[in-house]
Amino acid sequence: MTRTLTILAAVAAAATLTGCVEETAAPAGQPSVGSAYDLKAFEGARAGQAEMGIQSLGYEAVRSEGLTTWWFNRSTGACARIVTSDGRYSSVTMLPAEDC
Repeated sequence: MTRTLTILAAVAAAATLTGCVEETAAPAGQPSVGSAYDLKAFEGARAGQAEMGIQSLGYEAVRSEGLTTWWFNRSTGACARIVTSDGRYSSVTMLPAEDC
């Protein structure tokens, strides 16, 4: 009986928390903020170390201009522009797919 009550309490807590999460649709070709394909979390990371993490999410570098690189994920259509400064990703901007 105690185990059943514990499970019911956990389910009720999860349902309550789920109601607190606001889902917003991302524009076409852009991942939802906080999704596994949103690269904003890489801002401030060391460029050499973060590159493998970006590639593991399915992104590939499609073009570069100076210290700016555009990354595209063919499976999701997501695009990111990443600016490197002092060996770190100083700016990560998610863009529409057509920008890649």
